[in-house]
Amino acid sequence: MNALETIKEKYNNSTSANDVSKPDIAFIGLGNMGAPMAENLLKAGYKLSVFDLSEAATQRLHQAGARVADSPKDATNNAQVVITMLPAGKHVHSVYLNDEGLLSGLPKGTLVIDSSTIAAADARMVADAANRYGIEFLDAPVSGGTGAAIAGNLTFIVGGSTEAYARAEPILESMGKNIFHAGNNGAGQVAKICNNMLLGILMAGTAEAINLGVKNGLDPKVLSDIMLQSSGRNWTLEVYNPYPKVMNNVPSSNSYKGGFMTKLMNKDLNLAMQTASETKVDIPMGSKAAELYDVHSVQHGDKDFSSIIARHDASIL
Repeated sequence: MNALETIKEKYNNSTSANDVSKPDIAFIGLGNMGAPMAENLLKAGYKLSVFDLSEAATQRLHQAGARVADSPKDATNNAQVVITMLPAGKHVHSVYLNDEGLLSGLPKGTLVIDSSTIAAADARMVADAANRYGIEFLDAPVSGGTGAAIAGNLTFIVGGSTEAYARAEPILESMGKNIFHAGNNGAGQVAKICNNMLLGILMAGTAEAINLGVKNGLDPKVLSDIMLQSSGRNWTLEVYNPYPKVMNNVPSSNSYKGGFMTKLMNKDLNLAMQTASETKVDIPMGSKAAELYDVHSVQHGDKDFSSIIARHDASIL
């Protein structure tokens, strides 16, 4: 039995067999990802208090059975677990560390799960502060997009102590199907940005290859099929082809609406650049992808990130 299994056994044994109650959860941040995540927690039987600046978002959760709070602090009243899904590091810092931040008012032993994608250094800063207050903190960014959030099939990439991970795992399993413990605090964020850096590189490279073929007379569907059965096969060709009308039910066949916005890919690539700079790691391909998406996001930030193919042919957009 490994360390995690031992901790799980102790944690499970600490709860009587007759005690089937679930912890009350505060969920803060009900955007495109947070709202369906919160809804899946409600479906799993958790009692939720929610907060978001958008009244439409909170009303959606109210109709699903959640209590709508007046503030983040109000949401955490009586909560044993706090989950946040916020746009950027500055928002995470504000919610947890500012003068009105949550950490100073949470009871010792509260479990905090932040599923925002932020710099690893920021995650560690919040974790260190949480530790001083006797609070367990996990960085748990997600992969899979809005479709997986709705279906409850997200991948969670978790950084933090083994003990906190053991507490969080059953909660995360209500929102996802793949739960990974990447390591200590910050490790979840590092793994997430490594994945998304590779995704950005793959998408930019796949778009470039298809464009080269099309400009030399090849049918994009035929070329994609050839590469799918050859050594160039990759995830973007399999499920997310960037060329219009090659694949059904993907953003490229819907005017690049929905999916994963270019400005979010740009954000994640910049986080990869920041991490690489801080740790003095050379990432030439990641740097080039960051450069391409930085330019593309100026005019097309709200388009899906597969729209990067338009840099080769503006008429696509």
